[in-house]
Amino acid sequence: MKKIKYEHTEREAILKRSASMATAAARSTPAKRRRTDDGKQIVLIDGLPDHISEICLSLVFRPSLLAAVCTRWRRLVYSPEFPPFSSLYALFVASSSDPAPGFRRVNSAIRLMCFDPVSSKWDPLPPPPPELPLNRIIYRHPSYISFNLPIQCVSASGKLVIIAGSNQELSPAISHPLIFDPISSAWTSGPPIGTPRRWCATGACGGVIYIASGMSSQFSSTVAKSIEKLDLTDHNRSNWEKLREMRDLRFSREAIDAVGWRRKLLMVNVKGDAVKEGAIYDVVNDDWEAMPEEMVAGWRGPVAAMEEETLYSVDEKKGTVRIYDADNREWREVAVVEGGEELLKGAQQITAVAGKLSIITVDGRIVMVDVMTEPAKIWTVEKPQGLEPVSVHVLPRMSRPDFS
Repeated sequence: MKKIKYEHTEREAILKRSASMATAAARSTPAKRRRTDDGKQIVLIDGLPDHISEICLSLVFRPSLLAAVCTRWRRLVYSPEFPPFSSLYALFVASSSDPAPGFRRVNSAIRLMCFDPVSSKWDPLPPPPPELPLNRIIYRHPSYISFNLPIQCVSASGKLVIIAGSNQELSPAISHPLIFDPISSAWTSGPPIGTPRRWCATGACGGVIYIASGMSSQFSSTVAKSIEKLDLTDHNRSNWEKLREMRDLRFSREAIDAVGWRRKLLMVNVKGDAVKEGAIYDVVNDDWEAMPEEMVAGWRGPVAAMEEETLYSVDEKKGTVRIYDADNREWREVAVVEGGEELLKGAQQITAVAGKLSIITVDGRIVMVDVMTEPAKIWTVEKPQGLEPVSVHVLPRMSRPDFS
């Protein structure tokens, strides 16, 4: 049933893609549909108008196949007429070994990059404007010998949002969310957060981003129980909206993920082997409820929801992949290829999109798991030399005007 469901989803995506191209083609003029190469008119498919060719080529599910055929099709893949395919985005810092005794830890600059599956290479994201405080966020601090400061970012509504982090004074570094739109390849600053914070719970559900609990410059019970949301689907993005307070202060201990699942946010207060407590926020009714113990039991590492519908977890000690059976309230193990668990040990962060899990491990690997195959296939993505991944996300590919 699981595989059938996702095959159906893929067919729907292809149909939507071709429909959108048909609409765009109908609105464009014949002059705009003609392509030129050094002043010479070219066609995508001999004997067919370009707007018909675009619809036909959009039915090919893997754009890399089109890009490998000829330069004309490669240009199409990156053009505004072709719906953007999914790419892997990652937040990196410069790799740094532990300093020698007596030396201070040096903070590493943040690097944001996109892995293009067509060219199989990492491309840097354009830098944000100087007034956007990306350079204020730190990952390492001399006061912490073996602890890296969290940098919290989420993906929602096709955008990457950096939402929380610490500055050199160990205060919140971000007062406005930093928003990157891959389609326009541009950064914008969102509205001011009601209470800027760090070491908080961050997540997204239905195109809305949430920030909850945590602490500001000093601990405050008011901040530790508060939650705010910003709707990225609202193009006005006027203000953050305060929501019903959390029931206790137990979610301000460290940075955690708020996992969007079936119109709810799932939060577990600590990582590792410590005794955990879970809370569920109902985004429709603006209310809180306790998380069932059977669900909390699966939080043995990072957790993500595929299309906000199916929960997957990776055991950070054993490398085991599990799927949550909501009907029976139990976690079931997902079979992976032989030796796959070894690659997944030390899982720190996870993203689930289109039948695949993207995972960062404690030793800096980026591991992919195709949970639609039986057993699940596992492979690694080579990271840029000298960089250490902090988080991964899956979003539409960046616009590439050089190929248009």
